[in-house]
Formats: sequence, structure tokens, C-alpha cells
Amino acid sequence: MKKPNDVPYKLSKPCVAVMSCALLGAGCFSSFSALSGSSALSEPALSEPTAQSEAMPGASIEKIEIQGKAVSLIGEAISASEGIIGQQEILNRPMLRIGEILELVPGMVVTQHSGTGKANQYFLRGFNLDHGTDFATSIDHMPINMRTHGHGQGYTDLNFVIPETIQTITFKKGAYYGQVGDFSGAGGAAFNTVNQLQPTQLSATIGEDNFQRYLLAGGIALDNEHINYAVEFNRYDGPWTDIKEDLDKTNVFLSYNNKLKSGDLKVTFMGYDNTWNSPDQIPQRAVSAGTIDELGSLDTSLGGKSSRYSINAIWKNQNFNASAYIIDYDLNLWSNFTYFLDNPVTGDQFEQVDKRRIYGGHLSYTAFTSWQGMPVSNEFGAETRIDNIDEVGLFQTQQKQRLGAVRNDAVDESSLGFYWQNSIIWSDAIKTIFSARYDYFDFDVRSHINTNINGIDLSANKGNESAGNVALKANIIYTFNENWEAYVSAGQGFHSNDARGTIAQVDPNSGESIMPVDPIVDSLGYELGLRANLFDKLNASLSIWRLNLDSELLFVGDAGNTEPSDSTSRYGIELTGYYSISDSLTLDLEYAYTDAKFDQLPNDANLIPGALEHVVQAGVSYQQQQGWFANARLRYFSERPLIEDGSVTSDDSQIVNLNLGYKFIQLTLKLDILNALNSNDHDIDYYYASRLASEPLGSATEDLHYHVLEPRTLRLSAVYKF
Repeated sequence: MKKPNDVPYKLSKPCVAVMSCALLGAGCFSSFSALSGSSALSEPALSEPTAQSEAMPGASIEKIEIQGKAVSLIGEAISASEGIIGQQEILNRPMLRIGEILELVPGMVVTQHSGTGKANQYFLRGFNLDHGTDFATSIDHMPINMRTHGHGQGYTDLNFVIPETIQTITFKKGAYYGQVGDFSGAGGAAFNTVNQLQPTQLSATIGEDNFQRYLLAGGIALDNEHINYAVEFNRYDGPWTDIKEDLDKTNVFLSYNNKLKSGDLKVTFMGYDNTWNSPDQIPQRAVSAGTIDELGSLDTSLGGKSSRYSINAIWKNQNFNASAYIIDYDLNLWSNFTYFLDNPVTGDQFEQVDKRRIYGGHLSYTAFTSWQGMPVSNEFGAETRIDNIDEVGLFQTQQKQRLGAVRNDAVDESSLGFYWQNSIIWSDAIKTIFSARYDYFDFDVRSHINTNINGIDLSANKGNESAGNVALKANIIYTFNENWEAYVSAGQGFHSNDARGTIAQVDPNSGESIMPVDPIVDSLGYELGLRANLFDKLNASLSIWRLNLDSELLFVGDAGNTEPSDSTSRYGIELTGYYSISDSLTLDLEYAYTDAKFDQLPNDANLIPGALEHVVQAGVSYQQQQGWFANARLRYFSERPLIEDGSVTSDDSQIVNLNLGYKFIQLTLKLDILNALNSNDHDIDYYYASRLASEPLGSATEDLHYHVLEPRTLRLSAVYKF
């Protein structure tokens, strides 16, 4: 009998290999045909968004050709803290892991405290976003954030993304945008996959510690339609002393593009399958005592396996944009952060489980009119999402073998959102954008167990809950001239809480009675911004922002319960600059400052643990159509408090990544030098109590637990385009 979350279309590796050979042959044939006279390569089947000025007479907005962050968004943006990242920027960036693609968002820091296969840790605007809470991510209108997730609310795993298939990433920091709903407090990023026919390419990367990555990607031209595809294999053991990560990742991307009626249709399949072993964070005292070195582990049986399969369709024209999707997802993750603190005999290892199907879609309509001779647009949108979670659980384990369940639930969570966004161009200088949004959530939680491994009756931890939320957003844009633009923005955002926390009555660890949490946590943000484009060489922006959050309530998947905290306030300054010295040579600098505090705690104990105060990213890039190219990147983030009174802090951290290569007509060779200066700074730090096997029974030692930057590593790539 088929289990509810069995994936009938899951691909085996031999099947993927056969499909890759077939696609390569078809792609090569298509490429040679194009070279023989076909014009299909230059004709995108899915058109870019139409400029407002084409539908609104007198409008001063002109759609620009997207190149990346160095392109001026004056006349396009509605705040100083939004932008567009182009495909070439993505491919030029030297990255250790795919999750670091989000470091292209100014001010964002992406780190890892575990194995390569696990979602990264994200830091932005004073948030330790854990694995994604308060930062909304999507790909082709499909959500990436996972609600009511086994590891953490908003879990954002980007391992299914193939960078060569991403055309642009649009990021919007702050809560000023009507189209963004759940997890919108700090902002969001939307990944947009390629539309136009892609050239066929074969890519191979090899590196230290058995790093291997192989890619086949391209397009197949048909009559008035085309297919794009990509197949990726990735292997990696890592530099760790006593663990081989044994990463085994396979990704598949397949999209069909065609004209349909008066619009453009795109249907996409994505498949992801991964297994890995995990080197988790380690206690400083174990390293100081010589028990392990900085690349060692105290529990060598940790790791995970995950898969994600999706099908989505998008249809759009000048006025309508519609999409629908289905996602099948599962995760098994084994971790051990406290070693022998809670269970002196079997250890504190635990497994987190998440098996679900997600259904959803979105529909929007934009009407272009005029009022009193002024161009007006009104966008009306609706979206829905249904998470059928067959199992979301937490288990005590030893050597990955289950000893018993802490909690194990089934959840049905659905949401429905509506928004209206109005834009009026009052004059050549002034434009306003006003948005209103309503979201409704429904939660249904059922426990798979009555009594857990701790002997606690969990039969009360079930039930139904629902909640609605209204959010208003407003933006005023003042255009001084074609080189300068100013912004005033304000908006309400929110994130949903884990459904299990909204109906919880009993703590699964202590058995104590607990109060359910609010289903929705509101936030309110403000921002002043300035954007400049000078001499067609310098593109710069400045934003001064503030964000108030009602409560940083979140479900702690590691413990199986919900931990509430007080309301918080954050404010900061962000500065970005992109300077083109010549057509080939560019410089960039991104700086972010944040002050983050709890509102109701004493002044000497109100710091938010993990909040980064200073973040700097800087780079230089030399690119030519052919010949030599090079990129150098510096990332720095300052020390941060690890407890509220600031008596324990992390050290600051910096890393330099480089690449150097040569482009022939069809062949590109590249060498990535990651952590080029071989920094042994920490990727991430925590401060909490744990117990080593050698320490006295019943003891609990507060200590720094950290994950070191991976040592310098070299990776050599060859890309051949047909």
C-alpha cells in the first residue's frame, strides 16, 4: 500500500543518467540547428514584464533591461532597499554552498552550523533568521519557506536550486510591499528561473575533499515553443577530521515555454534528492582540552536526507498573472547539540521529521487607467496555500535509531490572502503606492501519539485554530531628476507561528501546562531612502529603517515546544555602492548597521542574542566577453551578543573568496579559491549548556559552541557551451 507521501515520479540515478544523455543529444542537435540559421535562440518564449508606460500614457516609468545590482532602478523601485540580481552576478560569485546565493542580497549573512545538506542560517537587519523565519522566499511563485516545519518555522532550504537556471533574484527588504505576506517582517527574495531558450552546456567541477559537481544544461527548440533543462550531480566529503559528509545530491530542472492565447505559459518540474552526514557545532572546552580539534565532532552519527519535487505552471499577459503548484517534500534530520545533558546513557541525539504535500496558487490582475489626467494602476491579487503535513515529529535517537517520540503530529494548515496595490503618478516628480492586504489562516493539529517517551500524556495537544490579519503599506517616491530619487515607506508585516504552538496545552518535555501562542505575530516598519545613479558609473543607495516586532514567538523544533519572548525594536542604516570603472572592471561595497533590543527588559539585559551590529561585503570584478576574468569578495560581520546582557559575545568573522579564469569561444576554465586567506574565524556561535560524556553526572556547563569556517579549498571548473 502506498504511503501518503510516496513520490510516484521520484527519479532513480540511472534514470537521471539516461535522461541526461537524451537531453544532451537533443540539446546539441538544437544548438547546431540554431547555428545553421534558426533564430529561435534569440527569441524568448516568455516575455519580460511590460513597462507601465506602454499601458499608461504619460507615465514616466520606463522598464529597463535587467543586468543586476549595478543597474539604476530610479523610476522602477518603490524603496531604497529593493533590487534585482542578474544571472551573471550569480554565476560570477565564488560560493562554498548554494545557500550563499542569498548573500547577494545587501546586508545578508549566510552561515552554516551543520552539514552541507541542511538549510543555512540567515542573518539580516538584526534578525538571526534561524533558517528563514521573517524572510519570505519563493521560486517562480512557489513558496520556499516551510510553515510548521520539523526543524524550525519558515525553514528555507535552497539546496534544490541550480544556479545556472536562475535568471534573476528580486529582493525587497522591509514590509512595504503588498504582494508579500507571511514571513515578511525583514523582507523577501523571489527567485525567477530562465525563460528564454538556453544554450547547451556541460560543466564539471572538482576540488579538495572529494568535491565533485557535474552539470548538463541547455534548451531544445521546437516550433513556437521550447524546453529548458538542467541536471546536476554534487558530491562532497568536507574537511572534517572524523566525519565524511558523503554529500550525495541530485537536482533536475525541466521547463516548457510556449505562447498560449494572448499570454505566455511556462510549466516547470523540479526534482531534488540529497543525503549527507553532519559535522555540527562543537563546545569550545572540548577543543581546549584536546578531546577534538576544531574540525572534529563529538557525535559522528549525525546527518540527514531530504527530497523536494514540484510541478508548477505560470501564465501571464499584460494584465493577468496566474500560477498553480504542487510540492512534495520530506526531511529526516539527526542532530545532537547537548551531547549527554538530558540522557546520560543514550545521549541527546534526536531526529526531526517532516513529510508533506503543499498545494497552492496565485492570481493577480492589473488595471491601467488614468484619473484627472494622471496615470493610475490598480493590482488586485489573491493567493492560497495548503500544507497537508502527514508527519511532523521529534524523536529521541541513538546512532540514528529511534528510541521513542517526543511528539509526532499530523497538521493541515491552509491560508488565503488578498491584496490590493494602488499606484498613482501625480507628476513627473511624485508617485505614491498604497497597499492593503488580508490573510486568513486555519490550523488543524492531530497527535499521532497519546503518551510520549517521557511518559507525558499529549492527548490534549490537538485541536483547531484560525486567525486573520490586516496589513497596510504606503510608499511615497520623489524623483528629483533622472539621477536622484527619494523614498518614504511604512508598512505592516507578519509571520505565522507553528500550528502546533497555537493549540499546545502540555509541554512534551516537562509535562507542565503551557499557554497556546498567537497564530500571527505582527511587525511594523518604517524607512527613509535615497537612490542615486551618477555619471552612468555609480549606482548607490542609502536607507534608514526601523522595525518593531510584537513578539519573537517561535516554535523550537529542537525541543518540541514554543518559546515566547518580548516585543523587540530594531533600527539601522544600509549603504550600497556599485561603481563601474570601465566596461570590464567594477567595484562594489555594501554596509549594514543594526541596533536590536528587547523593549521590556532592563537596559543592561535587553540585547537580542545573535543580532549582528555591523556587516560589510565588498568586491572587485573583472569580466570580459572573452579572455581573462577574476572576482574577489570580502565578507565581514562584527562580534554579536550571545546572551541578553552582552557579557558573552562571539568574535567577529571575516572571509575572502576569489576566483580566476579564462573564457575561450566555447570553453571556460575557472579556479575558485574559497577562504583564500585560510581564516579560522567562526561561521556561527551559540552559548548554552551541554554535558560531555567525561563530565560529572548531573552537571551542565554553559559554554561557547561554534562551527569554524571551512579551511581554504580550491575548486577547478570547466564549462563547454555547444
